[in-house]
Amino acid sequence: MAAALAIAKTGASMQIFEKRVDPSEEGAGIQIGPNGTRILKELGVAEALSEQVASPNSLTVHEGHSGQRLANMPLGPWLAERHGSPYWVAHRVDLHKALRQQAENHPAISFELGTEVTDAKSEANGVTIFSHDDEIATGDFLIAADGVRSTIRKAKFNAPVLTYTGKSAARTVIARGSIPHGIPPDDVSIWLAPEGHVVHYPVRQGKELAIVVIRNSAEQDTGWATDIPPSWPEGAVAKFAEPVRELITASTSWRKWALYGMSPLLSWQRGRIILLGDAAHPVLPFFAQGAVLALEDACVLARELAAHSTIDDALKAYDAARRPRAELVQQASKRNGEIYHLSGAMRIARNMTLKVAPTERLMSRYDWLYSWR
Repeated sequence: MAAALAIAKTGASMQIFEKRVDPSEEGAGIQIGPNGTRILKELGVAEALSEQVASPNSLTVHEGHSGQRLANMPLGPWLAERHGSPYWVAHRVDLHKALRQQAENHPAISFELGTEVTDAKSEANGVTIFSHDDEIATGDFLIAADGVRSTIRKAKFNAPVLTYTGKSAARTVIARGSIPHGIPPDDVSIWLAPEGHVVHYPVRQGKELAIVVIRNSAEQDTGWATDIPPSWPEGAVAKFAEPVRELITASTSWRKWALYGMSPLLSWQRGRIILLGDAAHPVLPFFAQGAVLALEDACVLARELAAHSTIDDALKAYDAARRPRAELVQQASKRNGEIYHLSGAMRIARNMTLKVAPTERLMSRYDWLYSWR
């Protein structure tokens, strides 16, 4: 939807094909850094979404077992002034609703729901798409934004296989009144331990708290929303400080997804077919940038289409512009996960570094990320 909105501004007509008849978003929370909120303003969805988000003042890092605070880094007005746009946390349902309403109201964007695109044929002057061998549409080019398990990537690109990381994540949302004592309700908080970590932050103007638990798991599920018993996240925090254990027991409704990685593709383009978002660059959730990268992709693709006289040149320019950036974020996300789960002497060194490092130094490590335009 972001790609359709961005490209429609260049004067193109866009068709969105979605295999679900009712594409409701099942996710929980999402963090949107300044590089993402800046794009939402450009797409015209920020104003509507702003009524549902929270804008936390800080990101606090804790040692999971002891509960000791290791670092407190400013977000809120401080980060907004530094990068010219705020840091938001939202419910995914609210983000998707704002994007969809804007897209449905645009005269140059149409939706084809209940239509699964299973294959595509790229030719000199366009693309034909198919659903289970039946031709369904033709167009100038195809954007495959069909997720981490992209059907088009599998069909048309010599892509590496997805590799299970050995970790899975569980998510839930609780009402503000259910937040136990000792849990900051209005900040982004991370609790680190060798066996896993917990992240939580406010959504829906602070009326709810989104919680994610990541732990080692032998189960390689392929779903995004597998129902699991409360014992799964409770087991992950068995050694954590009491406030975290109480927080996890505040919900009995949890859904899990397995974390997969993939080596970078050599190209996101095959003729008039281009990949975007997780279809192009699956990102582990340790840097809170997966969805924002897709927003960046959308804007750059629209920019290149407007700047070049031919579609082929535009798609090549998009591919060249985006792959290095995406690979940097993928690497940073993977590294963050390793840092979160350090043990032994390395864990002690990490904790000491976080406690003594100046705030300005810690936050400057993110300038390359959030200052992107």
